Amino acid sequence: MNLWIRLLWVLFTARRRGVLDLPRSISSLYFRVWPHDLDLSLHLNNGRYLTLMDLGRLDTMVRSSLWRSVMRHKWTPIASAITIRFQRELRPFQRFRLDTRLLCWSANLVVMEQTFIIADGPRRGQVAARALFKGGLYSRAERKFIEISRLMAEIGVSETSPPATPEVEAFLHADDQLKQAGRV
Repeated sequence: MNLWIRLLWVLFTARRRGVLDLPRSISSLYFRVWPHDLDLSLHLNNGRYLTLMDLGRLDTMVRSSLWRSVMRHKWTPIASAITIRFQRELRPFQRFRLDTRLLCWSANLVVMEQTFIIADGPRRGQVAARALFKGGLYSRAERKFIEISRLMAEIGVSETSPPATPEVEAFLHADDQLKQAGRV
């Protein structure tokens, strides 16, 4: 139930957070670690990080107005690869911020960075976890991923992708290697 409440909160408060100007803007969402978010070690469950990251990407789509096109064309958001690095634990009732930003893109996939930042207490401002996400929007009708140039045109953006940083290149390379290993 908690996840549905968070989802509704993200959707109903999106307008208050303002429009995102992609690719420059960053989506920032604040959350608190609730008892049902905990694992047996009494910190934020590692699976919950991935679920909260979905909300950060949803906020990005809604506030950039891309969500209208997603709904109109019945596209499906697809996660292709995610890597996450945990640095600090998030304890019960601790507030944190999830920042989501678009880093770069290829013909039909984007790479986003999602960072969990401690929002209060003695570790305020420290990174709890950082993740790289690769994914896109899939058209079941066309049976293919939608070209990023088309997605950008839908929201009035005509920019080219910034170059991939070394860590993004390493992430993409590792993902490609894992993909190739799965084909054996």
